[in-house]
Amino acid sequence: MHIKSGFEQSVYALLLLDMLPEKAVLPGEAISEHLSNSPSYLQKLIRKLVHAGIVTSVTGVKGGFKLSKKSKDIRIYDVYVAIEGNQSMYSSNGVLSSLLRLNKDDCECLLEDIMLEAESNWINTLKQKTISTLAKDLQSGPFDSKVKPIEKWIQEKMVL
Repeated sequence: MHIKSGFEQSVYALLLLDMLPEKAVLPGEAISEHLSNSPSYLQKLIRKLVHAGIVTSVTGVKGGFKLSKKSKDIRIYDVYVAIEGNQSMYSSNGVLSSLLRLNKDDCECLLEDIMLEAESNWINTLKQKTISTLAKDLQSGPFDSKVKPIEKWIQEKMVL
């Protein structure tokens, strides 16, 4: 399984938006600059988050983005589905039927149950964690000294 960088970038963009005061928004250009990614790629990611109801887009001169709900209500799984989609991670290619020289319809994949169980456990873990969980970890972990400069930067870049 390979998760694209867009998922990671989206989670950290949401952490930035979580630091905003209630009525403020953060321009997309500022977010992309701070995360060191292209503005057009960030726009693509943000559009997916808006479509999923995770982020609100405010248009106009004083436009930007903000969370559309409280960070405690944004599960990491919701972000994953918004960015990566909701398809299953595993799909049998019928290799066992080739190995046993059987018709694909006469042979079930031995890996399927294992992979479905693993996927279910993975999904349950992502559903237990939220943006708020990560924000608390960020502020109380080894990176806590780096949060104040980010909050200062947000104060400079945000739009009210």
